[in-house]
Amino acid sequence: MTKQTVVVALGGNALLRRGEPLEADIQRQNIAKAAQTIAEIGKEYNVVLVHGNGPQVGLLALQGLEYKKVSPYPLDVLGSETQGMIGYMLMQELKNLLPEQDVSCMLTQMTVDPNDPAFADPTKPIGPVYEEAEAREMAEKYHWTVKPDGQYFRRVVPSPLPTGIVESDAITTLIKQEHLVICTGGGGIPVKKENGKLVGVEAVIDKDMSAAYLAQQLNADALLILTDADAVYLDWGKPTQKALRSTTPRELAQYAFDAGSMGPKIDASCDFIKKGGKLVGIGALEDGLAILKGEAGTNIIAE
Repeated sequence: MTKQTVVVALGGNALLRRGEPLEADIQRQNIAKAAQTIAEIGKEYNVVLVHGNGPQVGLLALQGLEYKKVSPYPLDVLGSETQGMIGYMLMQELKNLLPEQDVSCMLTQMTVDPNDPAFADPTKPIGPVYEEAEAREMAEKYHWTVKPDGQYFRRVVPSPLPTGIVESDAITTLIKQEHLVICTGGGGIPVKKENGKLVGVEAVIDKDMSAAYLAQQLNADALLILTDADAVYLDWGKPTQKALRSTTPRELAQYAFDAGSMGPKIDASCDFIKKGGKLVGIGALEDGLAILKGEAGTNIIAE
């Protein structure tokens, strides 16, 4: 029996949880746990894995600012560095768990529209969380834009929508050969076409939007978004909070979700369903397979 294909979007905060030190060892421990869930899903599905990079790309940017002898590297280059770093760790851990499975990591460029309104209104959080006073101080020092992220503040950067996957044919070929493919990491390296050539763009694409775009391009059977929340909630953080277990884009359109966290996941999910997708699951990393089976998390389906 041919396996169904699922695009799994693994949050940067699932790999490096909020408030944890940005240490390589801690990240590797979290990636080892994530790989167990992905491997479990991989036994029943063809997995195409997309990962976030918010904490990691922010750390690289901070490190670059502290070394004064060279100009800071642009965000597209830092995004490519995170694809290599996180992809390497995921690839190694998955291969250890699934020694018979071919696992490939594809450095992936994603085209964006240079006129996307996102460039005028940065919303994508990167790097560590700060208390408000420190965040304001960092913003002044480095000319950042900072916005609230829960009870803390984080640096935010432009997050344009994806318009194309440069390495699409290569990804499709690997999937046909039954590789577990890690690709469009961190939402993909943002690039634009200029005078017929590809050039980097100063942005970080939302990985959930890229995962939904990829799932649509691949005609995937499902999109699974794994995060640090166990479901989509109404009235999150209030005494009246309530988990949505099964819902539709029409129902979700009635509610407002935080633009810095759950909002993009809902937008990406609804976009996938509206363009012909059958199922989106959202929930906690450890519940991955159960979410796909409708036993945990939130399922979003067509009307």
